[in-house]
Amino acid sequence: MVQSRTHTCNDLRMEHVGQQVKLAGWMENVREVGQNLAFVVLRDFYGTTQVVIETEEMMAAVKGLNKESTISVEGVVRERDSKNPKLPTGGIEVVPSKIEVLGRCRHNELPFQINRSREADETQRLKYRYLDLRNPEVKNNIILRCNVVAALRAAMLAEGFLEITTPILTASSPEGARDYLVPSRKHPGKFYALPQAPQQFKQLLMASGFDRYFQIAPCFRDEDARGDRSPGEFYQLDMEMAFAGQDDVFAVLERVLPPIFAKYGKYDTASEAPFLRIPYLEAMDKYGSDKPDLRIDLTLTDATALLSNCGFGPFEGNTVKAIVVTDFSGTRKQIDKLCADVEVQAGEKAYWFRYDENKEIVGGIAKFIQPIKDQVVEALDLTPGCFVGLTAGKLLSAQKTAGVLRNKLGAFCPAHMDAQRYEFCWIVDFPMYEIGEESGQLEFCHNPFSMPNGGLEVLKKAAAGQADPLTITAFQYDLVCNGVELSSGAVRNHDPEIMIEAFQLVRLGEEDVKAKFPAMYNAFTYGAPPHAGIAPGVDRMVMLLAGEDSIREIIPFPMNKNAQDLMMGAPSFVEQKQLDELNIVCTKKEEE
Repeated sequence: MVQSRTHTCNDLRMEHVGQQVKLAGWMENVREVGQNLAFVVLRDFYGTTQVVIETEEMMAAVKGLNKESTISVEGVVRERDSKNPKLPTGGIEVVPSKIEVLGRCRHNELPFQINRSREADETQRLKYRYLDLRNPEVKNNIILRCNVVAALRAAMLAEGFLEITTPILTASSPEGARDYLVPSRKHPGKFYALPQAPQQFKQLLMASGFDRYFQIAPCFRDEDARGDRSPGEFYQLDMEMAFAGQDDVFAVLERVLPPIFAKYGKYDTASEAPFLRIPYLEAMDKYGSDKPDLRIDLTLTDATALLSNCGFGPFEGNTVKAIVVTDFSGTRKQIDKLCADVEVQAGEKAYWFRYDENKEIVGGIAKFIQPIKDQVVEALDLTPGCFVGLTAGKLLSAQKTAGVLRNKLGAFCPAHMDAQRYEFCWIVDFPMYEIGEESGQLEFCHNPFSMPNGGLEVLKKAAAGQADPLTITAFQYDLVCNGVELSSGAVRNHDPEIMIEAFQLVRLGEEDVKAKFPAMYNAFTYGAPPHAGIAPGVDRMVMLLAGEDSIREIIPFPMNKNAQDLMMGAPSFVEQKQLDELNIVCTKKEEE
């Protein structure tokens, strides 16, 4: 049976008074105020309308119906005696002559109140996500996502990019995260992998002669969840340009993103082109992070020479970083909490002292600073009322801890953070290599397919021991907004000779490269154009635009932190027959 509606629940206004209408939606609430008098709130995708029950027949139609049942209502629009100026339809109501039950809710109690679902336990919200999404506040995030994706697509098409979809079933390759593997029925013992990103395919498109490619690409990585990262799958605005370099990529995104952020964002101010470019080493030294929040005006000062010999144990022999905050008004209790929060997040302690209105050094580690008070005041340019936050450790540790402290201080001090805006920046000149935390050996720092600064010559010097590979930078870049990394990109290594030399430094020879990346290696031997690209994360982008702290709030059907779909019951056990078809034997099973 097809249901027709004359209007949605957000359409009716005073000009519709006296008209016969038909609405359909969910019965959000029923308020009985007399024997044959009740007020029903009818909700659909678009809004709500009040329906007034005034007869025994109509009361019988809704009597006994549970909230969230779907109904259709036919009746006449009239002006409300008691108007609600907060609602678009608050000036009218519908007096029904016919009410039909379309879908009965068979539960007397709901898992949570629909309009207050965001206050419910997350497990309940994810299990009953179809109810959670009925909440207009939750639903609006998904609508925002749809509008942003449509705007991104239109902008990229206007820039001359072609939307091309790439395979989901592909080959496993070492791209930094764990693959999701799919067993092959026709090829026993072999596996497909879900793509961590369309990286190789988009580079192959450039080698195929396509000039500008993009897609809203699904990516799959077996990673743990974070506030800004959903486990399992995510989407990115994947793009690549032939005969292009870093500046070309920057120019496209600097035209595409600011208008979208200004139009759809919680804040209506976004950085204009060109975005600030900050070399990686400078970002770490100045902000303590490779994803600095530039809405905060605080910066780090190197206080190693000034304080490493002040007699305070944690400073001795270590790098010391200082952050000076003017006009600081926090209490001792607030400072202690702030420092405790830093330690929880960074794993290292933060220290402090104050230069008070009487020009005295007080609080925290003041007794170690007092003997060198004049030098400290001059070196740090302190004025009365200043707070000085300090971190110490090996260089990178001191920087990262100071970066966390900087963010906490910015959030605590409104005078030092212009929160109501979107501040973009590019982080450039990333190290090509790093020492892996787990392996202790040289590994690629970012994308292994990036072009090194210095090309083949600098790689050969590193291989010959004439240069430190850790000093090699790459044409790699990150796009950062308000302290959130939106994407990584690079100018690609399109020369097979340079590619082999780059991989040899991480103990992968020519045969390994040919075996792990056969299509791309072979394609490049047929003459590939210089090309560059990037892939801003759509989920993170929408999270920023919506002003949400958790990425799950803007995903229609998210997994929980343990990569489980509580609504669908995934992952789940499968029948033995299915395993047999795939030649799979389970050696260990999770307890049910």
